Amino acid sequence: MTDQKIRLTSIDMLRGLVIVIMALDHVRDMLGASSVRPMDFADADAPLFFTRWITHLCAPTFILLAGTSAFLYGASGRSKADVSRFLLTRGIWLVFVELTLVGFGWNFNISANYAPVLQVIWVLGVSMIALSGLIWLPMSLIAFIGIAMIAGHNLLDGIQPAPEQASVIWRLLHIQGLLTVNGTPIIYVIYPLVPWIGVMALGYVIGPYFAGARANRPRTLILAGLAMTLTFVLLRYWNLYGDANLWQVQASAEATIVDFLHVTKYPPSLQYLLMTLGPAIMLLGFFERVEGALGNALVTIGRVPFFFYVAHLYVIHLIALGLGLSQGMPIAQTAVVFIYYPKEFGVGLPVVYLFWLAVVLAFYPACRWFAGVKARRRDWWLSYL
Repeated sequence: MTDQKIRLTSIDMLRGLVIVIMALDHVRDMLGASSVRPMDFADADAPLFFTRWITHLCAPTFILLAGTSAFLYGASGRSKADVSRFLLTRGIWLVFVELTLVGFGWNFNISANYAPVLQVIWVLGVSMIALSGLIWLPMSLIAFIGIAMIAGHNLLDGIQPAPEQASVIWRLLHIQGLLTVNGTPIIYVIYPLVPWIGVMALGYVIGPYFAGARANRPRTLILAGLAMTLTFVLLRYWNLYGDANLWQVQASAEATIVDFLHVTKYPPSLQYLLMTLGPAIMLLGFFERVEGALGNALVTIGRVPFFFYVAHLYVIHLIALGLGLSQGMPIAQTAVVFIYYPKEFGVGLPVVYLFWLAVVLAFYPACRWFAGVKARRRDWWLSYL
């Protein structure tokens, strides 16, 4: 087995894992009972909190690996201009998909009352557009910009204008929330851009480490991820820096652990990114030496993440329509974004896990087929799917 194959396998395996975990979050959103979809996870019971918490791994890992894959795309013989053009066009395509296919998959509704929602596919696309320009800079400068965005953006936490005073630019960059014009909802920003662009830039910077033979790479990745995780623990324990949501000792050990791990995702704080990217990088090192049927299945899914992401939203939402009908609810009540589902809708957390496993297992044959198509054919448009 060549180093090139090991490298690609480890990256795809991790990408496949986070896609599968992401599906759990979406099944919980769209099929869970109202008690399984709380708005504040700090007030949730431990099983629900950790079901949500494990899915925090997904977005940071996926965006980091997208940056790494962008470097490896160029390392295979393409010019920097080719890489920049691909990042720009694919980024624009992803933003379009977020506003169309993905948006409809979430709400099954084309009413003008629904403002488009900017989520992870949007931030992935815009980060690619930004990276298409950043790659022309020296690697050291890209690293500085990425690290500065990741580590420094929490210095802006004190700037919190009232919703009606927040500018469009500030809302897109740093504050989650609804953009309105004369009281009319225009767009809802769930994923502000900073520091996600920095995460993708960091992924690009570490790309050279995956090109070529490095026998000590698994150990180095595990140690680097462990150092990031320990840094999170130290910053968090002393409430030093990197998250405006401070923790404190609660009435029980369980509640204290939940409060300790309840860090800010929108936008992702430094502590959030250390807490998620540290374990992700450790897993990347571990996966370089993993073989077997389960690992191969994750690799297969990880090679068609876009296909899985878009298609699984529609399947889960269709299941929600059927579930609603079985519970006596008309389709109109579930052909909406899940936060507007009736309070009587949904299933408990154990059944959520069963639905999740069923969705993943049902999708695997389709993923294997499409991964085979991408491996056999070289049509230019396949690189956008």
